[in-house]
Amino acid sequence: MKEISNLMNYRSGVKVVDATLRDGGLVNDFYFTDEFVHDLYLANLKAGVDYMEFGYKADKEMFDVNKFGKWKFCNDDDIRDVVGDNNTDLKVAVMADVGRCNYKNDIIQKSDSPIDLIRVATYLNTIPAAVDMIEDAKKKGYEVSCNIMAISNSREGDLKVALDILGKSPVDVFYIVDSYGALYPEQIARIADTYLEFADKYGKKVGIHAHNNQQLAFANTIEAVGDGVDWLDATYSEMGRGAGNCAMELLLGFLKNPKYNVYPVIKFIEEHMLKLKAEGVVWGYDLQYLMTGLLNQHPRTAIAFTKDKRNDYTEFYKEVVVQD
Repeated sequence: MKEISNLMNYRSGVKVVDATLRDGGLVNDFYFTDEFVHDLYLANLKAGVDYMEFGYKADKEMFDVNKFGKWKFCNDDDIRDVVGDNNTDLKVAVMADVGRCNYKNDIIQKSDSPIDLIRVATYLNTIPAAVDMIEDAKKKGYEVSCNIMAISNSREGDLKVALDILGKSPVDVFYIVDSYGALYPEQIARIADTYLEFADKYGKKVGIHAHNNQQLAFANTIEAVGDGVDWLDATYSEMGRGAGNCAMELLLGFLKNPKYNVYPVIKFIEEHMLKLKAEGVVWGYDLQYLMTGLLNQHPRTAIAFTKDKRNDYTEFYKEVVVQD
């Protein structure tokens, strides 16, 4: 059983990362208004959030710039239009997907960029490519984290090999990512122990990015905090792909560090997130996402179910059970 102090006290090493624009952008193809992005930046500043993830560094040869909003690509000048010189404690992050970005060209020297943190996203079978991206970003002067996706489908032995390879790289943080929202707190505790073993060995930090298919994103995140995980992803109103993520308002309300302030988050939700919902942008827990979470499946079928505005849940359940 955890020490109650792990949950009642605060650790100065905890970092909160706002992933609203990036994970939330998967819901609306990154079409956020300039006002939304500017106000989100200010809300994060007032709330004491440590990092704000603006979106992806996607390859413009691979993805049509006319079919996505600008935060799919995160041009440095677009970020600078929002943050200026960013003479604040809030750091700027972007995500770079293995195989989906032209990192050699599109990620420039840190000294010329408003970006502080490059978040490399990889699957287990692309770890060597991820290491090359990590080394490239570190040489350019960035902080670097690595999100190992879909670990609920991984074998423990494969995961340990991957963590050992990453541990030997210059990465700063490696992330537990419950891509399918399939994991339970007891599983998170065991996985966190594995990650922390390699983090301690190589002098790294550990983070968590949780999805809410089974309404456990918040529970899994605070489980990880109690286990010693320091970097915590969250989104406003849990906005994110499919069932969404750990809600920022829940997380900041839970953390005991006086640097965090939940009021600006509540204000931003009232002024902006409710408007998105009213405009028809759809995300969050629903039965179809529960089903893919229970079956440890990628939520693409549930996303399609949602887009088609279906409500024949029992038929969908039979479809995904057969697929599984």
